Amino acid sequence: MRDRNVGFYLTGVVVSGFGSSAMSLAAGVWAKSITGSDSLAALTTFCVWAPMLFGPIIGTIADRVRRRPLLIWSNLAMAALLPCLVLVDSEDRIWLLFAVLIIYGTSTVLMDAAEAALVAAAVPEELRGDFNGLRLTANEGMKLLAPLLGAGLYLRFGGPSVALLDAATFVLAAAAFTLIRVREVPPARTARQPWTAQVSEGVRFLRTHPTLRRLVLTGAVTMGMAGVNGASVYAIVDSGLHRTPAFVGVLYAAQGVGSVLSGLLAGALLRRLPERVFTAAGVLLFALGVALRAVPSTPVALVASAMIGLGLPCALIAAMTAVQRETPSELLGRVAATANTLLLAPNAVFLALGAALLPLVDHRILIVTAAAVAACAALGCLTGGGTEDRPQTPDTTEPTKTPTEDRT
Repeated sequence: MRDRNVGFYLTGVVVSGFGSSAMSLAAGVWAKSITGSDSLAALTTFCVWAPMLFGPIIGTIADRVRRRPLLIWSNLAMAALLPCLVLVDSEDRIWLLFAVLIIYGTSTVLMDAAEAALVAAAVPEELRGDFNGLRLTANEGMKLLAPLLGAGLYLRFGGPSVALLDAATFVLAAAAFTLIRVREVPPARTARQPWTAQVSEGVRFLRTHPTLRRLVLTGAVTMGMAGVNGASVYAIVDSGLHRTPAFVGVLYAAQGVGSVLSGLLAGALLRRLPERVFTAAGVLLFALGVALRAVPSTPVALVASAMIGLGLPCALIAAMTAVQRETPSELLGRVAATANTLLLAPNAVFLALGAALLPLVDHRILIVTAAAVAACAALGCLTGGGTEDRPQTPDTTEPTKTPTEDRT
């Protein structure tokens, strides 16, 4: 936090994440209260997540412009757009909420790609593991606090108040990014290269890089099994613990505490462990926590939730830290967006699959199977290659230059 860029960067992440978390809850409640439809309330979440499927395409934009101005103007654009939601006061205008949420999700994918690329330029390499961990800690912390404020604002003043709060946080985030000091080289002109070729270039780099391919694949499998675990949580509370559905909130709170702690420890651990070992250890901890949820005991369920929170972020932090280190700057937006799509999309897919299987398969079989698959992914990550993931300390001794070489 003594690093100026890290401080302002995390400030932008915290305030933006606070507004986004508040808005994510309020949007569903808003749609439900106006239309009375559960499916339309669920559609608000889909609108925000759907653009992630187009991550490789959206991320290409972040490689065609300088990332810091892109972040500033994207935040300001969202701040200008969100006040339009004050017009959503009847079922006839609910379409406006969904339209804004689709743009919201698209801007999130774009800004995540730009942030990942800017981190590589603004944050020293030895601090990126700490930064990515603290970024996750900030986001998880906001998920614990912001929905409560969002719900309170909605009940007291209605949906427009939450939209205006979110708009204000975008303005503050833009101000924080403005204060970051970084020298960005303007991107090379790629007018002669077709857009499809630019998109596929980022995908190809991720597919052919052994370290990144292994870490992202492990993370994707783990997030998929996290989706199965998430789909089973109500059955665990009901059939396993014999508690009311409200107890799910207690389990998520325990998981959130574990995630916050994981983010705080990630940087120090990544300096001492190879990324594949750090990832495998976290995924194994996650798998054990998922398996323990089959035990019909409330104390065990709370401990298991904390273990899931501790282990699950490790795969995400390690993968993104490696992407920022291994990817050339001119490809970083595309590669980061593609990695985000591969890491996060399986969670939604397997959440739906788990929900469909629950009426047919006992929840204990589902979660034990998910734990076994995650454990296999961890072992595959650990044994899938013999090379060291983290680079050796570079030689900082500069060779003697001739006058001609110096001028060059």
